[in-house]
Amino acid sequence: MVHTTQSDQGPTPRPTVPLRPMRVTAQQAEERAETFHALMERRRTVRDFDPGPLPEGVLEWAVRTASTAPSGAHVQPWRFVVLTDPARKRRLREAAEAEEREFYGRRASDEWLEALAPLGTDAHKPFLETAPAVIVVFEVHKGPHTPRPYYTKESVGIAVGFLLATLHQAGLATLTHTPSPMRFLNEVCERPAEERGAYVIPVGYPAPGAHVPDLRRKPLDEVMIVL
Repeated sequence: MVHTTQSDQGPTPRPTVPLRPMRVTAQQAEERAETFHALMERRRTVRDFDPGPLPEGVLEWAVRTASTAPSGAHVQPWRFVVLTDPARKRRLREAAEAEEREFYGRRASDEWLEALAPLGTDAHKPFLETAPAVIVVFEVHKGPHTPRPYYTKESVGIAVGFLLATLHQAGLATLTHTPSPMRFLNEVCERPAEERGAYVIPVGYPAPGAHVPDLRRKPLDEVMIVL
């Protein structure tokens, strides 16, 4: 049943529906949080992908889950464009590598390059072709058929976090690639000007024998402060 309630800012009525609570015991709450952490703690950025196909339906469920993220004024300012066509992925790689050569050759500061050195990254992005799917995430801004968004980057960033967590839960590997500038993504993905590229995310199983950098995450006492 749909009800109406007054806004916090005034008397204008707005429709509401009953909340479906997911209350669990204190013990269950901690157990669930710990179990989810154990799963996500194994998440790593992967650059070597198996080109084999993905399980049917997984990308659709991942995007559905990403779309449950909160967004400013509930505008949901995101678009997920899935590339699987080899020719399209090759165009993406060629355009991205052109920007990356500029980045590594001219735009990046010595300090930035030094920070990237332990990851072993460079202008070559073969994963944009070898991964069986690449999800290009766009921020949707005001246009002829789209409303003005609010807190766009924050909203899309949260949605991408949901997306990555879901794909990891499904046993798939991902990488978040953010070439800059990204205007070439509109041409490759045939998207209108009001959509602006934000993330390029290859998705697939890791290649047999894939390795990742030997990194450590910061301990809790370095990232959490309780006042």
